Amino acid sequence: MIRFAAPALTALALLAGPAQAVDLSQMTDSERSAFRAEVRAFLMENPEVILEAVQQLEQRQAEAEAQADFDLVKTNAEAIFNDGYSWVGGNPEGDITLVEFMDYRCGYCRKAVPEVESLLKSDGNIRFIVKEFPILGEASTISSRFAVATKQVAGDAAYAQVHDALLELQGDLSDVVLGRLAEGLGLDADAILARMDSDEVTEVLAKTRALAQTLNISGTPTFVLGDEMLRGYLPADQLEMIVAEKRAAD
Repeated sequence: MIRFAAPALTALALLAGPAQAVDLSQMTDSERSAFRAEVRAFLMENPEVILEAVQQLEQRQAEAEAQADFDLVKTNAEAIFNDGYSWVGGNPEGDITLVEFMDYRCGYCRKAVPEVESLLKSDGNIRFIVKEFPILGEASTISSRFAVATKQVAGDAAYAQVHDALLELQGDLSDVVLGRLAEGLGLDADAILARMDSDEVTEVLAKTRALAQTLNISGTPTFVLGDEMLRGYLPADQLEMIVAEKRAAD
């Protein structure tokens, strides 16, 4: 009976309190059987312990993932916030920077447009950077090439107009469609279309894709807000809350 009590008590201590190291190889067969029986009995009587353990594991995993993202942002900060070729809007002198990796054919990217606009308008002190990250097929790539070409040919203001238009554009893309879009905005359609397949445009998209891979970004939209990675769509009120938390922490 004495040899039975030791593993039984150990099992209860393990399940009811902080984890202790247990070497089952040091137990006799009878001690090991008793230990397993006590574990099973405890779990049957207290099944909520299993849920608590799963929740604890999920919390630890989430914390580990958040820390990994934080480290990635810190290590790649220059490429994320100051690459020299991505469009910068909002307040260029803002105290917090919001970066969006986006795809023009992504439904959630389109859904995020009014949320981001609301945040930038209501706050007024946020620097906003767009990263062209086409991942949803040929139409996405054509759209991004057209947007980057517009920026290189006609500048930031023209890019902003084209960016907004492409997010609203429906249907198939062609040179005719894109040419009409550019002409409708008063831009040099021929120059932009000629630039689309240039090495300069290819280089921008390749660098952004490489950065996304380094940051383990596989979906859009993905945001970087300050030092934090936000994977997926977020409404304006949640973005505002995160901004407030970051300002309070500074």
